[in-house]
Amino acid sequence: MNTLTKLKSNQAINLSFTEDKMTIFVADGREISIPLEWFPKLRSASLEELNNWRFIGDGEGIHWADLDEDLLVSELIS
Repeated sequence: MNTLTKLKSNQAINLSFTEDKMTIFVADGREISIPLEWFPKLRSASLEELNNWRFIGDGEGIHWADLDEDLLVSELIS
């Protein structure tokens, strides 16, 4: 018998960075790590620029004003 509950949220609740990856913390408990190499603007950004982000659409997207970059969370975690 399977007792796993399918939560599947696309709402991000937090975001963090290391030197080479971005980790998205999702409302359903998932933590998704994505290489910065996939995103030229993020890859070449300073840590200060990377950390200057805000959620848009109640966590459905991420916006970096300094970098003029927007990412849709559902596209990153599907």
